[in-house]
Amino acid sequence: MCGIVAGIAARDIVPQLLEGLKRLEYRGYDSAGMAVADGGLKRLRTEGRVAELAGLASTQGFTGHVGIAHTRWATHGVPSERNAHPHASGAIAVVHNGIIENHEAMRARLKADGYAFNSDTDTEVIAHLIHYRMRGHGDLHAATREAIGELEGAYALGVISADDPDCVVVARKGAPLLLGIGEGENFAASDVSALLQVTQRVIYLEEGDTAELRRDAYQVRDAGGQPVEREVHESQLTSAAVELGPYRHFMQKEIFEQPGALANTLEMVANASAISPGLFGGDAEKLLGDIDRVLILACGTSYHSGMVARYWIESVAGIPCSVEIASEYRYRDSVASPTTLVVTISQSGETADTIAALQHARQLGQDHSLTICNVPESALLRQSKLRFLTRAGPEIGVASTKAFTTQLAALILLTMVLAKQRGRLAPEREKDLLAALRHLPAAMQNVLAVEPEVEKWAARFAGMHHALFLGRGIHYPIAMEGALKLKEISYIHAEAYAAGELKHGPLALVDRDMPVVAVAPNDALLEKLKSNLQEVRARGGQLYVFADQGVQIEESDTLHVISLTDHAGLLSPILHVVPLQLLAYHTALHRGTDVDKPRNLAKSVTVE
Repeated sequence: MCGIVAGIAARDIVPQLLEGLKRLEYRGYDSAGMAVADGGLKRLRTEGRVAELAGLASTQGFTGHVGIAHTRWATHGVPSERNAHPHASGAIAVVHNGIIENHEAMRARLKADGYAFNSDTDTEVIAHLIHYRMRGHGDLHAATREAIGELEGAYALGVISADDPDCVVVARKGAPLLLGIGEGENFAASDVSALLQVTQRVIYLEEGDTAELRRDAYQVRDAGGQPVEREVHESQLTSAAVELGPYRHFMQKEIFEQPGALANTLEMVANASAISPGLFGGDAEKLLGDIDRVLILACGTSYHSGMVARYWIESVAGIPCSVEIASEYRYRDSVASPTTLVVTISQSGETADTIAALQHARQLGQDHSLTICNVPESALLRQSKLRFLTRAGPEIGVASTKAFTTQLAALILLTMVLAKQRGRLAPEREKDLLAALRHLPAAMQNVLAVEPEVEKWAARFAGMHHALFLGRGIHYPIAMEGALKLKEISYIHAEAYAAGELKHGPLALVDRDMPVVAVAPNDALLEKLKSNLQEVRARGGQLYVFADQGVQIEESDTLHVISLTDHAGLLSPILHVVPLQLLAYHTALHRGTDVDKPRNLAKSVTVE
């Protein structure tokens, strides 16, 4: 959830640290800081934005050739300068992502050894523990390794010492961290986007790895402490991919990137005449043939994509499918089956709850696993037997958009593969679906054309405090996603309901000040939905309906309709979510909120 950047070079490293932090702002944070080991340990910390930290660094002439930097999202202790990273102990400074679960016991022990604590964080324990271990031998890498051996929980660490100013030590367990390999300089960060300014050669550290970085060398040790070679990857990302370009916000950019993201994700079937299990890995045909049910584990927006997939998998492939909130799954007694395909979905592939849920499913004997993810070399991808990499490109806005629609594209491909293996996908039906998938990017481009109409609606929504979202069948999860988007970035309280449930309670909330947004595809449930809309009109409610092409709903003073310019049948959820994204975005603009970095939220949720 937080961001780490570290580096060592012959030049002043501070500009690179600050630029890296700026590129990690999308992850969500409430304070920022950095430290350098140059003629002694020097720190700068602030509650607020990276821009404030940069201003302080400029005013104070803050420079150094070795340093660590951090953006913090508060877990232990309120957002404040005293709780901001880096934390220090003597000549040692530490930045940390994750949570140390045994920090209270460690704090009591270190206090007994004479250490004074100046913050409310769990991280300060790490700084003091490394300082304590340094007494024995003065080797920063060895001291860090000894210290992390006493920690319970998750961490990505960056450590420097003024007593050894020619190295940076990093470590990871349960939180992402990678190295950036340069010429005469080396770096580390929690996300490759932070390093594109300096290098595209990266090493993804494995679970339990530590590394020592020097200007002209680096050494990685595995969880057992043995030197190990990790593959150097040439990142395919470019700086332009994580820059705003002509758009006002990253969220807007990413909404409009969705046709291209879908085209990239579906490239493998663009010219195919048939669907193949090989889309999900070399072992997919056998593994998918051995399963008789599907369990989807995900959080937030990814959970909503899984809910859509349940309708697809059960109706098209004829396989029982359940969808679980990952953060809840491992804390209840569930009935496990070894013939279950466990599907994990995550934009980052580092979502702590989803990783833990996958590990729990394995412990229950469910070894058939597939991960759908947008980040190569992420923890979830490495832990799954099968994988599908969505090719959405970097998603910077905290409120997910293109990650969601590309997840849906991956899930319909999975549905088709499962259906075909079970003899439930006739050749003509397969041909029609492949043609619909090829048309999907163009169809989405057409849907984006409704933005001006949506913007007019958003002006009305901006003054509201609550909203209801309705959908039926496979579009109920799309209503849930629309409500989530509005909550996330406009701070308007919004809830979604299956439209048939309206009369079982939520109808009591309906009045002229409660806008009701409905998703109205041209499907078998349309007439049922129209009846639900009449229930709202009869109570004086204001209706805002996104309708498929050809749906006949008469407008009035209390019923407003935007007709989409395309109809995608089974793939309709992928299109219908787009105007809901636009509604949230433009409502947030009218309310003046921080669209890309909504309060209290983070992009990559790497703690439980």
